[in-house]
Amino acid sequence: MPIQFKTYILEDSTYKGGSKKIVMPEGMEVHKLSSNENPFGYSTKVKKALMDSLDELSLYPDNTDIRLRQALVRDFKQELTENHFITANSGSEIIDMISKAFLNECDEVIVSQPCFLPYTAFTRWMGATAINVPMTENFDYNLEGILNAVNERTKLIFLASPNNPSGNYIPKEDLTAFLNKVPSHVIVVLDEVYRHFAEAADYTSALPFVKKCQNIIAINSFSKTYGLAGLRVGYCYAPLHISNYIRKICKPFLLSTMALEGSIAALEDAEFVEKTVALIRQEREFVLRGLSTLQIKFWPTQGNFVMIHPPIPDTELLALLEQKGIMVRPVGNFGAPGKVRISFGTRASNEALLNALDSIVKMKTVTS
Repeated sequence: MPIQFKTYILEDSTYKGGSKKIVMPEGMEVHKLSSNENPFGYSTKVKKALMDSLDELSLYPDNTDIRLRQALVRDFKQELTENHFITANSGSEIIDMISKAFLNECDEVIVSQPCFLPYTAFTRWMGATAINVPMTENFDYNLEGILNAVNERTKLIFLASPNNPSGNYIPKEDLTAFLNKVPSHVIVVLDEVYRHFAEAADYTSALPFVKKCQNIIAINSFSKTYGLAGLRVGYCYAPLHISNYIRKICKPFLLSTMALEGSIAALEDAEFVEKTVALIRQEREFVLRGLSTLQIKFWPTQGNFVMIHPPIPDTELLALLEQKGIMVRPVGNFGAPGKVRISFGTRASNEALLNALDSIVKMKTVTS
């Protein structure tokens, strides 16, 4: 009898990241604005912690993540306990753990495209079905449409605020009203990995709702604000009745020594976080002002990136920008065909981007 492969795993649902390398002529700088990474890299406190941990690499790391969870409690100003938190190898693995904990074959989750690809890919790996309630033309969530799509098979609703790749967020009043209407058998998963960059007066994280013990899980990552994308550390926090359940599938020795020490040190460097957030907000304003001047359509964003509708086909734009050493990300596979996501970098990178876009706009004007 042949091996029985699960058909829903055989489907092509592998997450394909946006990172790649381009080689430019000697002396020509590459501006990587494709992966929402930290322009500053990571903090010097993290570097010291990593260097100090090198002598321990022949030994097994901590059996549990308790030290990191205690650091998270301090970072959250003691508003949550260590048992509210769960850590893992990236925010993506947190999504995977949530899927394993709550999804079975024939279950349903609700997503709203454009969205982060693992929401749908990891759902499929469990034999469940992702129901898409598309965002509006302005890339806002259709919260009423999501509620109407809920049925007895619905287990999870994935939301993101700010959302990748569109940059939109969910105002606190809207999220509050929505959560009050979600049936009690459904868990809302709020991806808030870009929360530090949001500055809208009515923005909210999941914290007030977790403190009220509502059925919500908040996903976070050390890849963006803290600049530790290469260490692959993420975490979530949730009400105790949810977090204590998910923790039952946590593996021992899950986080490496460097991941533990690096992420703990990152949480202790508030100055680096403030410096990063200030840069992103400053450069966000600079880039959006430049896009407006060039009359390139973009959508309001609270993240460290912006989604644009380029004046030429996305594949053509990518090729032209790469010739100038600038990397950006097409997001058709996120559910936004023809759109391109651009991360905010240093002023030098952002100026190079706008100058390149200016030349492309002028070229289009001449040829049209």
